[in-house]
Amino acid sequence: MRKRFLALILALVLVASLSGCGKSESQAKGAAGNTDETEQSSAPIELTNVSYDPTRELYAAYNKVFEAYYEKTFGQKITVTQSHGGSGKQALEVANGLEADVVTLALEGDVQVVADAGLIDAGFTSEFDLDSSPYTSTIVFLVRSGNPKSILDWNDLVRDDVGIITPNPKTSGGAMWNYLAAWYYFEQQGQSEAEILESIRKIYSNVVVLDSGARGSTTSFVENKQGDVLLAWENEAFLSLKEYPGEYEIVVPSVSILCQPTVAVVDEVAKKHGTEKAATEYLKYLYSDEAQEIEAQNFYRPSNKTISEKYVFASEGNTIKEIPADGKWINTNITLTDINHFGGWKEARAKHFADGANFDQIYEK
Repeated sequence: MRKRFLALILALVLVASLSGCGKSESQAKGAAGNTDETEQSSAPIELTNVSYDPTRELYAAYNKVFEAYYEKTFGQKITVTQSHGGSGKQALEVANGLEADVVTLALEGDVQVVADAGLIDAGFTSEFDLDSSPYTSTIVFLVRSGNPKSILDWNDLVRDDVGIITPNPKTSGGAMWNYLAAWYYFEQQGQSEAEILESIRKIYSNVVVLDSGARGSTTSFVENKQGDVLLAWENEAFLSLKEYPGEYEIVVPSVSILCQPTVAVVDEVAKKHGTEKAATEYLKYLYSDEAQEIEAQNFYRPSNKTISEKYVFASEGNTIKEIPADGKWINTNITLTDINHFGGWKEARAKHFADGANFDQIYEK
């Protein structure tokens, strides 16, 4: 009787054990699955923003604000990595395999290079407001304190005694804007196309250093002390005033061009990384009031008119010697054309910057 009782107990224990093992395995799989899902959803999102030279400071400030906003709004951490260089060169890098979730380049034409590589869907200029251009800029002159060469407008750049620093239009988006702004000036002076080409040729014959990007040109002028005038993005010029007070002056020419940097999600890369939502939010938030203030504080012209007007100052002359104490720096005493005047970027590239086009012809002479 005792043996049968012990056998019954052992049988019950064995059944319970086997049942428990089966249950534990199932629960373990479920627990493992939940753990993986939790780890996956809580892992920080990583975005890469491939941009152009002069936006380093802007995006260093913006990324901190966006990362805080995104975590607060969506409950998930995000980190943004920046990459900078000449805009044209950056576009080619992305087209050739540099994995960017978003691009924030100097002009629509450079983003189109990435789209032509099959990485960005058609219609990217309509994805965000104002042709996907959340901020704008223009081209100004940076000269040394006292303006020793009396450089006041584009016509002064053709003089034999003026050394010019500007990037190469073949690699730099800012350099294309420089070229087109000069072209517009001479056009406004009533010159024929042949005369304009000769004027532009004289300007480039005066170029001391033709760097690959805008930041390299700033370094050549400001740190290496080369040349008499830097053809600069407006924000680059103001950053030089801020960093080297009393050493430089900004000369605002009579006419220039409205530069519209373009932003886009690199759709194929974002899909691959699973970052489509975050990438879209990253660019969309550039239009927020908080971001527009950051853009203005980094000397980009905000697309929000109300915020932009807060930074406009009344100027009687065309020389700026220091950062205004009240933070108002936007000079509206300038006539600006835009890329539409040149038929859009497709036409402008074909006529001026393609292999064998106008720039190649004048620079090779």
